[in-house]
Amino acid sequence: MDVNSETVAMPQAAGAAGSVAARVRGAAAGLVPSEAKVVRALLEPGADVINLSVSDVAASAGVGIATVVRACQSLGFKGFQAAKIALARDVAPLGDGPPEDVQAGDSPHQVLVKLAAGSSQALSRTPTSVDPAALAEAVRLLQRSARVLILGVGTSAPLAADAAYRLVTVGVTAFFPPDVHTQHVQARLLGAGDLAVAISHTGATTETISAVRGAKAGGAKVVAVTSFSNSPLTELADVCLVSGGLETRYRVEAMTSRLTHLLVLDTLFVALQLADPGRTAAAQALTADVLAEHRF
Repeated sequence: MDVNSETVAMPQAAGAAGSVAARVRGAAAGLVPSEAKVVRALLEPGADVINLSVSDVAASAGVGIATVVRACQSLGFKGFQAAKIALARDVAPLGDGPPEDVQAGDSPHQVLVKLAAGSSQALSRTPTSVDPAALAEAVRLLQRSARVLILGVGTSAPLAADAAYRLVTVGVTAFFPPDVHTQHVQARLLGAGDLAVAISHTGATTETISAVRGAKAGGAKVVAVTSFSNSPLTELADVCLVSGGLETRYRVEAMTSRLTHLLVLDTLFVALQLADPGRTAAAQALTADVLAEHRF
């Protein structure tokens, strides 16, 4: 789950509810036909546009992903992510969210209660959204791959770092370079028999997609942990583990998505231990000895 580098850059300052959608609709007349189709695909879902990927909009409009991004830029946004956030906020004013969503005026404790309920629901949905066959294949690839490169930027980077460390503690040769350029280089140096695990909420982050393409070019397999089943990442990955929380007005790139991704990664970690108890037990014993030196 990552924060895209795009930020909301609306054509004008936000005004009354619906004003951004009205401006977007009015600007459609000046676009080429393919980009005008994108505008219709963006406006038709209303507030639910926040839960669409760039690939979803491209498919709905019958155009390519590049056309979607170009159309959003023609409308005055930095890109697709910025456009969908602005539109969702515009057509879903405060107070119109579902009962469990945070409302203006909620106390901190009410926020805690509502977020806990939303997180619980997101976690409980995860077993039904993750394909069991894909999960088993991901464990098999982790067990048999010579090297495992974990990829992730933005808010997905801490998850990637944690996953790499935990895999090392069970005997997997795993690594996570924090620098995105290093991720890309090391991905390109992977070969047949190696694995890249890409963690991305949107599945459309430029740096992660570039690294995944590099890994594929070298012959490595790719496992994706993401929130959207239809995205540039899932189109490239060999195995897709899809799970994510619903985005809301207050929590775009919501923490619930990161929680569900952590659950998926933890499942891989535990399942790997069950699949190869000998290797994992030896590695964990060594890890425990080392960590004992750092604790009172």
